[in-house]
Amino acid sequence: MPPKNTSTSKASAMTQATIRKLVTGSVTTALEVQAAIMANTSNPNRNTDPTITLVAKTRNYKEFISYQPLYFNGTEGAVGLIHWFEQTESVFSHSRCAEENKVTFATGTLTDDALSWWNAYAQPMGVDQANQITWTKLKRLLTNKYCPRTKVKKMEEEFYNLTVKGNDLKPYVRRFKELAVICPNMVTNTEKLLEAFIEGLP
Repeated sequence: MPPKNTSTSKASAMTQATIRKLVTGSVTTALEVQAAIMANTSNPNRNTDPTITLVAKTRNYKEFISYQPLYFNGTEGAVGLIHWFEQTESVFSHSRCAEENKVTFATGTLTDDALSWWNAYAQPMGVDQANQITWTKLKRLLTNKYCPRTKVKKMEEEFYNLTVKGNDLKPYVRRFKELAVICPNMVTNTEKLLEAFIEGLP
């Protein structure tokens, strides 16, 4: 769609420069995140064996909790789940959480329905064995549970038709990132992710 403001004033030029900078940064970040997700998902040789002592886990868990991670109870919907993923990954980064501790620490922030779901999943194999799954697999399991196919289909339609409203780019970038996580089949590689992002721009 054509830009609404065709003025060539200094203010307009500054706005365009700001928008270009924001778009470049956002696309780069989104591509890096998607590439990391795809690399983790498609790597069959990744190490899932625990290699840390109980003492180290206890110390790291205290540090993890000190960063006040978000809790997830299962009623927040798909967007709430995505926010939980993002917040939890941020806490992983700040607390320097070891890869083999991520599932143990993250499931410690599940409450109510989500905690009941996790207990039902972990009980047949044992909690220790369940905690050895990867963070990527836990995210996939939670997405399958709390983002039913009917909801995902509606979000895929939204993703397909997503565009910038007016000149406000930030809500577009935020929603694009959420939908890219919920609808990975629509952006199976970085090229498609970039194409989808650009198609929504004015």
